[in-house]
Amino acid sequence: MKRVMLSWSSGKDSAWALHMLRQSAHHEVVGLLTTMNADADRVAMHAVRRSLLVEQAAAAGLPLTTVGLPWPCSNQEYEALMSDACRNMMSQGIEAMAFADLFLTDVRDYRERQLAGTGIAPIFPLWGLPTSHLARTMIKTGLRARLTCIDPSKIPAELVGTEFDEELLSRLPPTADPCGERGEFHTFCYAGPMFSRPIPCVSGEVVRREGFVFSDLLPLSTSD
Repeated sequence: MKRVMLSWSSGKDSAWALHMLRQSAHHEVVGLLTTMNADADRVAMHAVRRSLLVEQAAAAGLPLTTVGLPWPCSNQEYEALMSDACRNMMSQGIEAMAFADLFLTDVRDYRERQLAGTGIAPIFPLWGLPTSHLARTMIKTGLRARLTCIDPSKIPAELVGTEFDEELLSRLPPTADPCGERGEFHTFCYAGPMFSRPIPCVSGEVVRREGFVFSDLLPLSTSD
């Protein structure tokens, strides 16, 4: 079995990729790798707090590696930091890196170029799955997630902070991808078959920043 590092965004697609990979006889997921906004100490683009990310990794039963990105971050800086991460993975005997990309060929091509020559093979366990069917399969199988970031030019701003569920799918405009693959929305996955337990959280402040709308999520102690 290949030792695999999973690119982990904290969202539903990376969580589902973990679920799929754990059903494979050819891959063993040995860790999660997340890029962070170093200034805010939050997951890049998803804006999820580190404390919730740590809870996810614990519920998944996997070690977490984070890569801090400066903000703003140039492509050159990003690639240098990810090259360092790849060298660290190689030193741990990791043979492949998994990504939860669905159908954007330019994104896949970029990842393949960046890993070329590193000794780490890119794999795409969700690639090509019809996203309408995939979204409903996730929901029916018990995956639970909330929208933490949306692009208000693509979907209504009031959807930020809502659940990723059938009601959300019915409210998306016909131009929006059901999984948000074109950047319509990003999520935090807090429950599902890939976790040993749910990650308790509650919605917090909603803010607009740099053309996006973000809904903060606060960790909720199980003792509360």
